[in-house]
Amino acid sequence: MNINAALLSKNPLFYGIAAEELEGLLQSLCAYSKQYEKDAYILSAGDPVKVFGLVLSGSIHILKEDFSGSSQLLAQLSPPDVFAEVFASAGIPESPVTVQAAQRCTVLFIPYEKFIAPDVSCKFHMVLVKNMLRLLAGKNLLLNQKIDILSKRTIRERLLLYLRAQCGSSGKCTLALNRQELADFLCVDRSALSNELSKLQKEGILRVHKNQFAFL
Repeated sequence: MNINAALLSKNPLFYGIAAEELEGLLQSLCAYSKQYEKDAYILSAGDPVKVFGLVLSGSIHILKEDFSGSSQLLAQLSPPDVFAEVFASAGIPESPVTVQAAQRCTVLFIPYEKFIAPDVSCKFHMVLVKNMLRLLAGKNLLLNQKIDILSKRTIRERLLLYLRAQCGSSGKCTLALNRQELADFLCVDRSALSNELSKLQKEGILRVHKNQFAFL
């Protein structure tokens, strides 16, 4: 398995584990990597959830599809993000979401059963479990943030709340999402979103250049 151990050791799941220890650990976990081209499906809604994935390169979309076939963008993930660990940990047998390559990407998969019941000689088991708990807690915070955003009634309120969270104290940020993806994430119409961005610029609240945003 051709994995950059130094890079992977910086992944939150492997905090506290030295890079030189990772190859043996991944072998004991029966981990494997796969490459996907843009728009390829990594996981489809209804698929069994027996593994979880770590994004090693590129980016992926987490999508929720309704009965009409329309998709809502739930998240865009890039290194060192982890996906499907919530479903695997919760014992959900079938994926409720679709995971698609947003661009060419490489994903490291770890079978969940191996993760929770590793080889008896695995000295990193407790470290992995603690790191996983931190990841799950972080996902819960992000979910609460999105619920808060979608509870807002207007496009302006949703947009400003999201941008303030992304920009933080610096007041500046560059989004990985394009306009359509941002509109999907906020559950709003793209044209209406563009109109609101124009208004915010004219009112001197925001400066926008492509996917770069700054509060004035």
